[in-house]
Amino acid sequence: MRKNDMSDKTYPMAFVTAPGVIEFLPQERLPLAPREVRLAVRAAAICGSDLHIFKGKHPSAPLPVSVGHELAGEVVETGSAVTKVKSGDRVTVEPVIACGTCDPCLRGRYHLCRNVSFQYRRGQGAFTPFFTAHEDRVFRLPEGLSYEEGALVEPLSVALHAVQKSGVRLGNTSAVFGAGAIGLLVTMLLRQASGGRTFIVDIHDFRLQKGLELGACRAIHNRREDALEAILAATGGAGVDFTFEAVGMELTLAQALQSLRKGGTATLLGIFEESPVAVPVNLFVQKEIALLGSQGYNWDFQDALTLLERGALDLKPLITHRIGLGDLQSGFETLLNPAARAVKAVVVMG
Repeated sequence: MRKNDMSDKTYPMAFVTAPGVIEFLPQERLPLAPREVRLAVRAAAICGSDLHIFKGKHPSAPLPVSVGHELAGEVVETGSAVTKVKSGDRVTVEPVIACGTCDPCLRGRYHLCRNVSFQYRRGQGAFTPFFTAHEDRVFRLPEGLSYEEGALVEPLSVALHAVQKSGVRLGNTSAVFGAGAIGLLVTMLLRQASGGRTFIVDIHDFRLQKGLELGACRAIHNRREDALEAILAATGGAGVDFTFEAVGMELTLAQALQSLRKGGTATLLGIFEESPVAVPVNLFVQKEIALLGSQGYNWDFQDALTLLERGALDLKPLITHRIGLGDLQSGFETLLNPAARAVKAVVVMG
């Protein structure tokens, strides 16, 4: 798939049109609104939520729908009133759409906007040569940060929001359930925010090994051993201060709650394909634990970029596969195949 696969007035964009089926549909190159920015996409990463969409199991994205929201690129055109960026700037995009007028938005919590949406749900996916966004949602990349790393600022912001919301402090112990990209990013951030012991739980050895490399003190294979028993044994029966559920399964949610010490906090990031699920509710009273939800990000993009600019995090180890736009279908299939040992696949363009 190349930029000139269509006319100068149209370009291809990836849509999931049925479970397991990606099609490139022509999009018209429309004039920009005064505060809109058009960028040539240089890198776009496949997210876990994209995989839910690909399987037709995302609860908020019925098919057909455009796909992709983790991207970075070069500004090639700006609207008449744009002042934040200029042509040639290297940028990433916060793909959320908030109304700006509802109560949460007016209180500065735009991630909880009553009318919240994302650009891919409005027909603007990231797996395309060109992407249009409002200038308020465009952020310059730090000097020296590659486009591929820039495409991972969005998932880093998701993880950062969860860690900051959890209230984790120096020396606290944690367990992360799920060693996909989000879980691994949470693990990296916990090393920075806490420095305490972090356990990583998954069912794939290669992801567990990656978790150890990125800061976990112990990897727990949740099929060869019981994660709850392992965490309790390693903490003298007390449990951990914080848990993060980044899988979206009934089992791991229960384990995340049960492995907390008394007064601990679990933070939920995973998308549940099957809902509702059973929850051991008596634990909330008996152990006075808390369960927090973490929705996307809220003023977290700039913090994420600051961490990267200061060299506090290295995102390159997360990228295991690089593909072209025309190989997108196989890229999705690769991520769903454990034998491929994939963590993050990035579509590289230009």
